Amino acid sequence: MLAFALALIIVPGFGFASASVDDPQEEIAFTSADWIDPKGISGALVIVGGGEMPPEIRRTFVDLAGGAKARIVVIPTASQAAETDPEASWTEGWTKLDPAPESVRVLHTRDRQRADDPAFVEPLRQATAVWFSGGDQNRIAQAYLDTAVEREIHAVLKRGGVVGGTSAGAAIQTRVMIGGGNPIPEIVRGFDLLPDAITDQHFLKRHRQSRLERAVADHPGRFGVGIDEATALVVRGRSLNVVGRSSVTIVLGAGAETTTRKDQMARHDTVELEPPTPPFDRVVRVFTLQPGESADLTALRRAARDRARPPVVFGTPRLESGSLLIVGGGRVTPDMARVFVEKAGGPDALIICLQTALPDPLPNRSPDEAFFRRAGARRVVTLNQRTPEELNTTEVRDALSQAGGVWFGGGRQWRFVDAYEGTPVVGWFHDVLKRGGIIGGSSAGASIQAEFLVRGHPLGNEEMMAEGYQRGFGFLPGVAIDQHFAQRNRFADLRAVVRRHPGLLGIGIDESTAILVEGSTARVLGEGSVHLDFRPDNPALEPDRSVPANESFDLTQPHVHVNSVDLP
Repeated sequence: MLAFALALIIVPGFGFASASVDDPQEEIAFTSADWIDPKGISGALVIVGGGEMPPEIRRTFVDLAGGAKARIVVIPTASQAAETDPEASWTEGWTKLDPAPESVRVLHTRDRQRADDPAFVEPLRQATAVWFSGGDQNRIAQAYLDTAVEREIHAVLKRGGVVGGTSAGAAIQTRVMIGGGNPIPEIVRGFDLLPDAITDQHFLKRHRQSRLERAVADHPGRFGVGIDEATALVVRGRSLNVVGRSSVTIVLGAGAETTTRKDQMARHDTVELEPPTPPFDRVVRVFTLQPGESADLTALRRAARDRARPPVVFGTPRLESGSLLIVGGGRVTPDMARVFVEKAGGPDALIICLQTALPDPLPNRSPDEAFFRRAGARRVVTLNQRTPEELNTTEVRDALSQAGGVWFGGGRQWRFVDAYEGTPVVGWFHDVLKRGGIIGGSSAGASIQAEFLVRGHPLGNEEMMAEGYQRGFGFLPGVAIDQHFAQRNRFADLRAVVRRHPGLLGIGIDESTAILVEGSTARVLGEGSVHLDFRPDNPALEPDRSVPANESFDLTQPHVHVNSVDLP
């Protein structure tokens, strides 16, 4: 895909500088230090909270390992009886399955020198799965941490295998490991299999919520996973799924420089927090996942990271240079396309279309190219790159450095975040505005332009304030933008955001409607209206103001009417 996508931008008339073999890429990190890979983990994890092991958990583990072709290595080192119990006691739970795995082998030592022996770890090189039995997680760490055994366990995941464990075998799977203590946790090092997490087991049975909350509070940037007995958290890529008979509890620590008041809720509940209550991401959050329910690993990691940062102070909704065209979905009218082309610099300006809010496989060209060409644009190109490796090229840099306009298409806004967050590309977008160009977008491409991103959850677009995906690209500071507004009756949704974050201006844009933003003035184009929420104390669900087409408003004083001006 990369080679073809790059070829799209090297076409006659574009005048891009080609990369020279004598001009290698700068040897600097392309992603920021706190960048999080949205793909999640390689392979799979099955993390069991101890107690009885329901058949569905064993079956899930073996299926992930390859079913009848599974080659399982059982490591009983956490148990005091690892040397004395017969080997069959560690394997029979697996060998009695129907169909049974291809092989089940036991691997155990307490000798760290032996744990580095290539012959000893050979079974791990052949394995499709590794299982850690219960006992004391400290025994696992003492025997295998920083040895060939640990390295080969990571290798199992990298080649698509599965690592699982129960009780102690659950605790060992995170780098920050609870080694004991209750309610004050004793923290030691474990394996870094589930990134940025801290696991606890026997969670409800042994009343360990306070212990996990304390561990999370002491380690900003990490989230807690409390797994009850007879229950497993199954991790594949970025997906977290609960299997078994009880529940999994997720803990997000209080944000930096805040109170520690707690809001406990089910995953889908809405909590109304009225000012001056601290912002939602500044208090401890605890939620529960039942069997069959899911969460997103990337969202949790980003939420924990963002909570460790200082609180966001929203900016003033004003552009220092350039223009924005923000469309509420539906039809992009000819006037909108004409304005965009003119603000980009006219027919010969380079316009870049981004369709990376769509799932793979992406079309070779964005359908949005057509309405710019109909408006007279002659240099329109689609960039489909969305991974750091694809984006870190001279061709992409040159394209964005020459662009007079960048257009964000529809889809799901979280995919824009996954593609560009934590890379220099977001800064390159802002540079388009600094040069006096224009950035535009429709639907998802409208919401991403705001400082506060709504409907960003990877598991569905009904959650307005999705932690980990609340930060847009900030082309228009101090606002939250929703789209398809009146058509999908989203008035109450945006009102809830402004109540939760009283520093924000909420902007709801109808379909086939846009705002053209220059400075602090927004002019409404198209066929519908734009709806503004700016009073967090307003108990009504209707907007504070609705602005029809061909009228303007001041983003810094949304209650004040501005004289209409002719379209450019």
